[in-house]
Amino acid sequence: MSAATGILDAQDVPREALAIALAYRWSFWARPEQRAPAGDWVKWLYLAGRGAGKTRAGGEWVREQAERHPGCRIHLVAPTASDARDVMLEGQSGILRTAPPWFRPVYEPSRRRLSWPNGSLAYLFSAEEPDRLRGPQCHYAWADELAAWARPETWDMLMFGLRLGQHPQICVTTTPKPVRVVRQLLDDPTCAVTRGTTQANARNLAPTFLREILGRYQGTRLYRQEVLGEYLEEVEGALWQRDWIERDRIESVDMDRLRRIVVAIDPAVTSDADSDETGIVVAGLGIDGHGYVLEDLSGRSSPDAWARRAVNALDRHGADRIIGEANNGGDLIEHTLRTVRPNVPYRKVHASRGKAARAEPIAALYEQGKVHHVGGFRELEDQLCSWEPLSGMRSPDRLDALVWALTELMPVGGIGWGDAATLSGVAA
Repeated sequence: MSAATGILDAQDVPREALAIALAYRWSFWARPEQRAPAGDWVKWLYLAGRGAGKTRAGGEWVREQAERHPGCRIHLVAPTASDARDVMLEGQSGILRTAPPWFRPVYEPSRRRLSWPNGSLAYLFSAEEPDRLRGPQCHYAWADELAAWARPETWDMLMFGLRLGQHPQICVTTTPKPVRVVRQLLDDPTCAVTRGTTQANARNLAPTFLREILGRYQGTRLYRQEVLGEYLEEVEGALWQRDWIERDRIESVDMDRLRRIVVAIDPAVTSDADSDETGIVVAGLGIDGHGYVLEDLSGRSSPDAWARRAVNALDRHGADRIIGEANNGGDLIEHTLRTVRPNVPYRKVHASRGKAARAEPIAALYEQGKVHHVGGFRELEDQLCSWEPLSGMRSPDRLDALVWALTELMPVGGIGWGDAATLSGVAA
């Protein structure tokens, strides 16, 4: 004991007691994104992937409020009543499992209540029953997996009750989904946002789990949302929806079951750092009549570089021809390709209809489940699902190349949905 301060020195405490105290000191173990951010925030949104440590972060934040503010009232809301009990309280990272022996709450199932030794109380609620939140008040709240709540009005009822004390606060832990309430929180100036990924918590996860999700889902929308914790919003007015792509995505395709394969190019006119990308997409037509997107080779590069990339793709995939839009680059594509390979099989296509009119039938094929992405194509899929033709946005180059490829493979009523097309050079 220090004579000057009366504070217990570390050397006066048994080593075992110090080890136990350190084991329960969350500020020591937590990663930065798991700690409540500094500042005068009302809402804290911790947006993270599966297994990133969201439950532990939320539970530890609740314990901190209960301990620092004796007698406070806290609301705990989960998607269902069983989620509130099994995850927020009794789960591996739940409040009861991680509480220190000297500050362990008592759970009263019949009252759906946690009671701490200092008089702080927490009440459990299900997002399926918004009316149960009418009336009850609280100083603090923890909303878990908000994006999965079936009744959006539960959020409103919860916020109406967050009205006790001088500075009520709410912690929201969720895997992101494109739902209105999450978008509103991201746009809310009173909301502090931290983000986390599944990989960041790798030391607490089974190695086999990490290998499985990396091998099976990497590159997909599901991976970006559920592992990387990215918020992927559906854009109103976009022709494509991510759910269509995800629904029909496949990991691999038997190349022997593809009747045709083409490489489509939508060229950039210039090749400097500020140029548009040159879109290069490889797609195939299956014996089932479905389209298969095999590779996206788009990017900013010189004409010689993209020509070589396209010819290499032709050889690698055993494609029967390269398709190129003449409107934008005129004869540039054909001339450049023939400097790489004089007898390259090439079809020059001319757009006689607007880009939206050409893209709509292809988007319809996606909606009908007739196009499959073989693996994940992050940049291409972002372009598909963010392009709003009615807004006047220019159609991206990856999207244009995809449309040309699938139009060649899956025409209706002739070549290219009514677009004129002419053969040039050695076309199969």
